[in-house]
Amino acid sequence: MSWIREITLEEATGFLKKQLDTAMKRAGRVWNIVQVMSLSPRSMDASLKLYGAVMFGESPLSRVQREMLATVVSKEQGCFY
Repeated sequence: MSWIREITLEEATGFLKKQLDTAMKRAGRVWNIVQVMSLSPRSMDASLKLYGAVMFGESPLSRVQREMLATVVSKEQGCFY
């Protein structure tokens, strides 16, 4: 849980509820990195679309290489996501 106020799945309505429901269907849970964007559902939507394009879109890098880069960068930055 972050120190930033978050809107829980139970509290969510409208577009945010749709975004969080989609996250649940995709991953079986709402990851912290998604939950922390709950006060700005449009930013959450844009961020998830960017993530999808970077990780699953056309690229000279394989999916494994992209995951490896994301893991190394996260570890270097002390991120536990």
